[in-house]
Amino acid sequence: MYALTVVKKKEPWNKNKLVGQKRPLTLQQIWAIRIRLELANNPRNLAMFNLGIDSKLRGSDLLSLKVRDVAYGKPVQSRAMVIQKKTQRPVQFEITKNTRESLENLIAEHQFSSEDFLFKSRVSTTDHLTTRQYSRIVDEWITSIGLDPTQYGTHTIRRTKPSLIYKKTKNLRACQLLLGHSKIESTVRYLGVEVDDALELSENIDI
Repeated sequence: MYALTVVKKKEPWNKNKLVGQKRPLTLQQIWAIRIRLELANNPRNLAMFNLGIDSKLRGSDLLSLKVRDVAYGKPVQSRAMVIQKKTQRPVQFEITKNTRESLENLIAEHQFSSEDFLFKSRVSTTDHLTTRQYSRIVDEWITSIGLDPTQYGTHTIRRTKPSLIYKKTKNLRACQLLLGHSKIESTVRYLGVEVDDALELSENIDI
C-alpha cells in the first residue's frame, strides 16, 4: 500500500489584496511626511525619503546608492547619474537643496566613507536595507499621515515627482528621461496619464 499525497493548492500572493498602480503623493502629503521625519529626528529615513522623491529611482537602485554616487569629497552634488539594475541604462537625477542637506547630515553623523552605502540596515547583516525593509518603511510613512497603505507603496515614491511634473508641464518626454524608460509608451502606462487626462477632461464638462 502506498500513502496518498495530498497537494494543497497554493493561494495567490495577492488574494484579498488591492493591487495595481500605486498613487503618487501630493505636495501637501510630501511635506506632511517630511515634517514628521524631521520631528522624529531620523536622519536616515529623512534622507531616504527626500532622495527617493528627487531621484525617481526604483527601490533596488535607491538602496544600492553609495556615498560616492552623490558626493565628491564633502559636499553632496546637485546632480548624479547611476546605471539602473533592471535596464542597465544610465539615468540622471537632480538633488535639491533640502535633499542635499539631509544627505550631508546623514553622512556626517555616521562618518561614512565614499564606499559606504547610504542606507544601511539597523537590524540585518546585509550591507544595506533590503527592498522588503524599504517597503515596510514606506508603509510607515504612508500610515503616519493617515493614508491607506494598500493604495500606496515604494513605486509611490518613484512616481511622485514625475506625476507632479507631468501635471504642470504635460511634457511626457521629460518624464520619460527622468524615469529612465526606453519607450514613451512605458512612461504613459507607468504614470497612467491617459486615464488621468481623460478624467480631467470629463470633469470639466458639465451636463
